[in-house]
Amino acid sequence: MKWLINTFLWLILLAVLGAAGAGVFVYQWVHKPLILKTPTIDFRVSAGSGLHQIARQLVSAGVDMPPQAFVWLARLTEMDRDIKAGGYQVSQGDSLIDVLQRMARGEVSHRQVAFIEGWTVKQIVQAVAKHPDIDRTLSDQEFSDQKALASRLGVEHQHVEGLLFPDTYVFAVGTTDAEILKRAFVAQEEILAQAWRERAPDLPLKTPHEALILASIVEKETGRADERARIAGVFINRLRIGMPLQTDPTVIYGMGDLYMGRIYKADLQRDTPWNTYTRRGLPPTPIASSSQASLQAALNPESHDYLYFVARGDGSSAFAKNLAEHNNNVRRYILKKP
Repeated sequence: MKWLINTFLWLILLAVLGAAGAGVFVYQWVHKPLILKTPTIDFRVSAGSGLHQIARQLVSAGVDMPPQAFVWLARLTEMDRDIKAGGYQVSQGDSLIDVLQRMARGEVSHRQVAFIEGWTVKQIVQAVAKHPDIDRTLSDQEFSDQKALASRLGVEHQHVEGLLFPDTYVFAVGTTDAEILKRAFVAQEEILAQAWRERAPDLPLKTPHEALILASIVEKETGRADERARIAGVFINRLRIGMPLQTDPTVIYGMGDLYMGRIYKADLQRDTPWNTYTRRGLPPTPIASSSQASLQAALNPESHDYLYFVARGDGSSAFAKNLAEHNNNVRRYILKKP
């Protein structure tokens, strides 16, 4: 009888040790760093994906693991109920439990896309369309037709040009193109509203949109921070007296794809809605995205008597109060004559 009891106790002890050993093995296995084909691996979990589908995606992306192990672990930990759709990243040193917890917490990977100051809406949508981590939802027409894009984004103007704020936007992998562009539109609306409230008095600008148009011209005319307000002042002076703005960037914008790097006298004479040589006042839309600095300059221009400016060739401009002074500057800096 004593022998039977001892044997039974030994069997219990072995079972406990075996269970403990199995537990240690399982713990070590789920916390063991995964073997990856590359230092980092990106993958996406689509809405409605099942555990088996997610496991196969991980393996297909380059994670060396038995797919069924992922399924069992997710169910045993009950994290299968919490897995969220989105883009994720597995890095060298991550374990299976790390990856599963990341998906359960919804810690999606983030990327960024930059819209550069002075870019046109065409350049902005191209950057969005080419980004591999932004989901495409806009149609070809919405990408190429500003009126269609404006309708999709809920913009009251028929042109989106200048209405997307140039900035670096951080987003979760899988964010849609429309969401990114909408963020840029909302950002521009907020910045424009604040700048308009803080504008100088008695400007010849009737609406915030007109301020944005002028800011886009300032943006394209100079890259020098110390000249923005002075150049804005030149255009404000011209608007006050009804003088044509005569700014080359508006002509270039109106030429569209016809612009090949240079403009000629014939281009200045060819009328388009944006040609400020043939038409007085502001063009109908902005000609590019504007930095906050250019917007501030347009709404708080330098007060002076200048009506003209010309590039010196070193990035700065020479300003003149009358045509005679301007012609002398042109002769000196453009024609290179004494």
